[in-house]
Amino acid sequence: MAKEKEHMNLAFIGHVDHGKSTMVGHLLLQSGAIAEQQLSKGEDKFRFVMDQLTEERERGVTIDLAHARFDTPKYEFTIVDCPGHRDFVKNMITGASQADAAVLVVAVDDGVMPQTKEHAFLARTLGINQLIIGINKMDLVNYDEEKFNALKEEVSDLIKTVAYKPKEINFIPLSAFEGDNISKKSENTPWYKGPTLVQALDEFTAPEKPTDLPLRVPIQDVYSITGVGTVPVGRVETGVMKKGENVIFEPPGVSGEVKSIEMHHEMLDLAEPGDNVGFNVRGVGKNDIRRGDVAGHVTNPPTVAKEFTAQIVVLQHPGVITVGYTPVFHCHTAQVACTFLELQKKLDPTTGQVKEENPDFLKTGDAAFVVVKPTKPMVIEKISEIPHMGRFAIRDMGQTVAAGMCIDLVPAK
Repeated sequence: MAKEKEHMNLAFIGHVDHGKSTMVGHLLLQSGAIAEQQLSKGEDKFRFVMDQLTEERERGVTIDLAHARFDTPKYEFTIVDCPGHRDFVKNMITGASQADAAVLVVAVDDGVMPQTKEHAFLARTLGINQLIIGINKMDLVNYDEEKFNALKEEVSDLIKTVAYKPKEINFIPLSAFEGDNISKKSENTPWYKGPTLVQALDEFTAPEKPTDLPLRVPIQDVYSITGVGTVPVGRVETGVMKKGENVIFEPPGVSGEVKSIEMHHEMLDLAEPGDNVGFNVRGVGKNDIRRGDVAGHVTNPPTVAKEFTAQIVVLQHPGVITVGYTPVFHCHTAQVACTFLELQKKLDPTTGQVKEENPDFLKTGDAAFVVVKPTKPMVIEKISEIPHMGRFAIRDMGQTVAAGMCIDLVPAK
């Protein structure tokens, strides 16, 4: 059997009307992932594919993240089609944080918009390190090289402010609507010598499996299975779990030897990052552990934070966030209410520079460093040490109000 292609999650980000859905539709079409007949007639034919919701059809806006798949010669991609309207930034958080790489779409007729900055900053905050810049709608400016170069310059200056290196990034002149430079070199841009979008996607590097980091398995569910005993189930985020090793669950602090590991009803000797496994640990009972606990090796147990410092972006909050505010933090599989103890610094979200020390409040659109205290024991890791365990979303009133990452922490023990 041929080795499966490596898989990558790809986000499309950018301003709302800059043609992301059309581009995605075209990619799927040109890579054979969808047939022509699935497309409706008329101007917005490609968008049709991504926007399966009638409400969206009427508004002409993409809301949901469409998990479409397509293959390039090298990779298998899942597309996270990220909406660009302001109120959909939260979808981008939940979507983009699953992405390994992104295509930032900027329309040549509009240029850089306030949202373009915000999205580049968010992509960086969410740990997306690989980027392609798609300069779209080139057909509207008659494929003018000067206009392309002027915008390339402007976008380069912008992404430098969030520590991307323009020299390492492909800037591609595209027409998502006409299909220029998506999978085939376009005759309309003879001046462009770089790769097509599909070729540029193949220049990305697949994420390394973080096998060398400490073992972390956030628990999703705990089952009792006759003849086996208690079986916690979770996805290995980092490290490797082997049969016969001793693991500890935090925050409860119970530990024991891994007697068996199974995945898709097959017994394994070890589990690696990305594996969804059920495992049985000697001496650990069903009432000892629950969803949100994290398993790690006894020699390097998961960190329980008494309080932690975070960098957050406030996405949508009807009021203001002040000291004492206690919303629910969703971090890996845990959901724990945490109280804001300190608002340390307010940042300019377009540059990351400090704008104000010790602000009185934070509102929608602000980025900040804050100190928070979980109301009950919770596992979280520093983003610099185990990035997979350091990101979180903050929810309140049935919506995602903010997202962020743990910069530093005070361990509980």
